Amino acid sequence: MIVERFADLTRSAASGDLDDWTSDPEGRLALIIVLDQFSRSLWRNTQRAFAQDPAALSLAMEGFSNGHYASLDMPWFRIVYSQPLGHCEGPDHLARIDLLIRLREEIAAEASASLQPIYQSLVDQAGDVRKVIAAFDRHPHRNNVLGRESTPAEEAYIAGRDFPHERAFQA
Repeated sequence: MIVERFADLTRSAASGDLDDWTSDPEGRLALIIVLDQFSRSLWRNTQRAFAQDPAALSLAMEGFSNGHYASLDMPWFRIVYSQPLGHCEGPDHLARIDLLIRLREEIAAEASASLQPIYQSLVDQAGDVRKVIAAFDRHPHRNNVLGRESTPAEEAYIAGRDFPHERAFQA
């Protein structure tokens, strides 16, 4: 459905045609969602699925400093807003995941009792992603798509098919 409804929008965002959306917090959030999430659907199983990660990360980081993140009222908006911290590979990935964990812990701490389990599961998921990045300095499940050679340890991890980003969708 994302591809069907939002392919043109995603292409426009990837081309920088929607950068004016960053003038307000909700627009910045929408652009982060398009670059970070819709790109993964539109260009699934291609290198381009991850090509927008640096742009999404840059938007998020700028929004942390200019107050856009803090002004988002809905906890779920802040969860989605911060996802590029864990998605974008790079030399400061562990530090960004540590920030992601802290942000999710803050959200979980403020959540009502009925929402605690979902928000705590997102803290746990970020912690699991941190373990993967600490072990491999990247997301090994992307190696094949990105044309990277896997180490023996990465091959074992990939063969186990226990990826933190997929656990929420398993019964």
